[in-house]
Amino acid sequence: MTDQQPLPTSPQPLPGPLRIAPYVGGKATVGGVNRVVKLSSNENPYGASPAAIDAFRETGDQLALYPDGGATALREAIGKAEGLDPARIVCGAGSDEILSLLCLAYAGPGDEVMHSAHGFLMYRLSALAVGAEPVSIPEQNLTADIDAMIAAANERTKIVFLANPNNPTGTMIADSEIRRLRDGLPAHTLLVIDAAYAEYVEDPDYEPGARLVEEREDTVMTRTFSKIHGLAALRLGWGYGPASVIDALNRVRGPFNVSAPALAAGTKAIADDAFIKQAREGNAVERARVADALERLGFSVTPSQGNFVLAEFGTNGPRSAENADTFLQKRGILIRRMEGYGLPAHLRISIGTTEENGLLLAALEDFVAP
Repeated sequence: MTDQQPLPTSPQPLPGPLRIAPYVGGKATVGGVNRVVKLSSNENPYGASPAAIDAFRETGDQLALYPDGGATALREAIGKAEGLDPARIVCGAGSDEILSLLCLAYAGPGDEVMHSAHGFLMYRLSALAVGAEPVSIPEQNLTADIDAMIAAANERTKIVFLANPNNPTGTMIADSEIRRLRDGLPAHTLLVIDAAYAEYVEDPDYEPGARLVEEREDTVMTRTFSKIHGLAALRLGWGYGPASVIDALNRVRGPFNVSAPALAAGTKAIADDAFIKQAREGNAVERARVADALERLGFSVTPSQGNFVLAEFGTNGPRSAENADTFLQKRGILIRRMEGYGLPAHLRISIGTTEENGLLLAALEDFVAP
């Protein structure tokens, strides 16, 4: 008879979840100040589409009813706005849920889930939650290294997550390089292009991933309503993929995973071209202004295609990232520390309104003053 290990005396979670350090979002409050300028979470400083807000309010008398489990109207609205097949769209409670569902459907114990070293933290957390091993690939100049990712892929690599543009660096990979990555990965590996910040990109070599999805059976694009559409509070995102992948995700997702208020607001938001244009143009102007000002103050800024900038302050001396964060908090200005992303010398600064950015830059001028 073989020796048996004694049974645990209480229910025990699986090993993967115990390796997760819970995700910590951008700071939202600070005590002792009259006004808080929140530039820590890449939110839309212009709010949300008025039409989306009205649609949200109109759902108030229907809260006793279950939402449409198929998100039919929203998928059709997304398809019309983006020129996509609604049947190949799946909606979720933020694009975070789509990422988690992809891991649930395609990865598990013994598998690897690849991401770039400074990629979105949810890639690692979603992999660990299903017992898969997250594999972090070093970057070049804070940009995903396509050659290194191809070289690291193997028979265990089930998913490759690539944020494009990347959060928190703001860097972008051209469409030709994305295609080279896809061609270099094993046939059994699912490439997931996380295009949460697609609407902010100005580079003509950019493509969010939809065209590649339509050409292949091994690629997925995810998008969000939390950024340019300003619906972060409603938790709404979507994915576009091959019919087989969408079928798998629909099998593992909850039957009513998106709330009725989110569905209603999203349907109006995706169609409000005027609001999207205003938010995109405002961000472009202010992003350039903030980046230029930070450079003049002596900080190195990574060129960004998102609604934020990543600036290097250093880890030592009076101008360190830690000291800058402390100084700004005392002024009521909240930005994002980057230790969790392996970038302790950097701060990520969301682009706010003209007034908010002015307050930030004035505070930083005082910070660097002799």
